[in-house]
Amino acid sequence: MAELEPLTITTIMFLSMLVLMAMGAPLALALMISGMGSAYLMFGPGGLDLLLASAYSAMDNFLLVSLPMFIFMGLVLERSGITDDLFGMIHKLMGSIPGGLGVGTVLICAIIAAMAGVSGAATVSLGIIALPAMLKRGYHKRLITGTIMAGGALGFLIPPSVLMIVYAFLARESVGKLFAAGLIPGLMLASIYMIYILLRCRFNPELGPPTRPEERFSNKEKIKSLKHIVAPGLLVFIVLGCIIGGITSPSEASAVGAAGALLITMARGKLTWNLLRYVMLNTTKITGMLIWIAIAAVFFSRIYMGLGAGMMISDIIDDFSLSPYTIIIFMLFSFFLLGMFLDDFAILFITVPLYIPIVRDLGFDTTWFAVLFILSMQSAYLTPPFGYNLFYMRSVAPSSITIVDIYRSALPFVGLQIIGLILVVAFPSIALWLPNLLF
Repeated sequence: MAELEPLTITTIMFLSMLVLMAMGAPLALALMISGMGSAYLMFGPGGLDLLLASAYSAMDNFLLVSLPMFIFMGLVLERSGITDDLFGMIHKLMGSIPGGLGVGTVLICAIIAAMAGVSGAATVSLGIIALPAMLKRGYHKRLITGTIMAGGALGFLIPPSVLMIVYAFLARESVGKLFAAGLIPGLMLASIYMIYILLRCRFNPELGPPTRPEERFSNKEKIKSLKHIVAPGLLVFIVLGCIIGGITSPSEASAVGAAGALLITMARGKLTWNLLRYVMLNTTKITGMLIWIAIAAVFFSRIYMGLGAGMMISDIIDDFSLSPYTIIIFMLFSFFLLGMFLDDFAILFITVPLYIPIVRDLGFDTTWFAVLFILSMQSAYLTPPFGYNLFYMRSVAPSSITIVDIYRSALPFVGLQIIGLILVVAFPSIALWLPNLLF
């Protein structure tokens, strides 16, 4: 077994991991078993010492303290009822415009992304609140579901993104720099969605009809409704300002965000023991899941890197004389394919240790590559058959919306995300202008 080629060993490792996952094994367990089996066969009992070293390496980073705090912040705000108020505000401000509620939904998703840091929060909450309200007002079911799923995926890119924090931990990048790099591409992608919705509803108003005259509001009522954005907007500004401005570390800013979320919820009269119990329990579950995946994936990646997988890829690049951009496109395509079957954090832990040294050797900016990775994950989350946001939507959509409707609704937005990805590849300054200005 020790004489096997790195390509053969790597193939066996990945196939065994996929088989275990197909059998229903949790991701962390599948990674751990595949890694331990390969380590034992290749290096003997001493190979298992790598597991202890990987566990210490995965946990020996103060940056990880920010993860439970940001998750806590997002869950508290999700349960505080802010989403209901934001949708009510959008209904008053933009309901009279064809497609206005769709555009407003994208805006709310961007706000929730900046509060929660994960994709599922906006998809589920707006699937519960906005989906029935927009169906009732005559919006086409595919336009609505596609909008909510694509808007929900903005949680990957718009800071504070939990995925970006873990990427920074693995790649040894500055979290503040990554947050700054994701801001403009995130707003750009949200703008692309909004333009698409407005154009489609302009040429076919039946897809997103304006509200009836009797449901419209006066200018005074519209201005009054803006009060609902003050508290969440101020919290996001303070948290991001502290990180990007270098006032606090990400860990300290996450604590500020968690405390601010509690104060907002208390001011709204929604802070109850049941809410705290739900938030603390789910924060523990999510954090525990991420830690186990981190340990298992770092161990798994160390094994295949130790077996020469990185050297193997370098040899392939040299043998075929591939251009730097061809290699980047290949990496992005691999993200897209893996995203159809694996969790975003699994892809992150498996590929980043392998790809980052190559990206550096090619002379590309690793902050720019981080944005490309996040954009690829957004597309993968919407891509049939196993995109995660498709199943989040299925879990909250009424029976009148079939899984086929959900699949078809996602495809135009996958196309828009690929356009955004192409723009960032062609014009790196979209991602790099703000971090270069601030750092």
